[in-house]
Amino acid sequence: MKRRLGLLVLSTLALVATGCAIPTQSSPSTMSPSKVPFGLLNPHPPTTTTTTQPKPASYVPVDVFFLSSTDKLTAAIRYVAAPAPLDAVIRAMLAGPFSSETAQGITTAIPSDVDVLSVLPPQNNIVTVNMNTAFGTINGNNTELAVAQIVTTIVTANGVNTGVIFEIDGQRTSVPIANGSQVSGPVYLLDFLGGAP
Repeated sequence: MKRRLGLLVLSTLALVATGCAIPTQSSPSTMSPSKVPFGLLNPHPPTTTTTTQPKPASYVPVDVFFLSSTDKLTAAIRYVAAPAPLDAVIRAMLAGPFSSETAQGITTAIPSDVDVLSVLPPQNNIVTVNMNTAFGTINGNNTELAVAQIVTTIVTANGVNTGVIFEIDGQRTSVPIANGSQVSGPVYLLDFLGGAP
């Protein structure tokens, strides 16, 4: 009885194993396209596209100049995209003080509609700044203070011996300095400190 039961179990296992075996053949055969899994007949497999986010520009700190409650030049830090060209530095200053700075009495003599149109690269340490027409509408003591803010901001970025020539819409213009005179040539930081370069 035990022997018969053992043979029965072995026969059943052999049958199951035969039923589960992978069929083999000696040569390749063709398969009907309808039996091929979806997508395997595409001669051009899909490509993987990797999108990379552009790296954010690196920003560098620069000093721009505003006015204290007593109209003294005062520095503030701004961050501009490297390599911090002069026009970007000036625009950071033209944007005016932050509300937190205004709360501390920091102001600017430059109205919000004033913009820099271009800045010529320094030649012989002279920078030419071309402002829009709104710059020409600044009047009174504010004109001298506005010029001082721009000159000090440029000198701090470019070097202490830098001179600045002002233009309005591409036309050279005279600007006031600390002694009250109008200067059409380069303006220097020392012109606002009571001396000459």
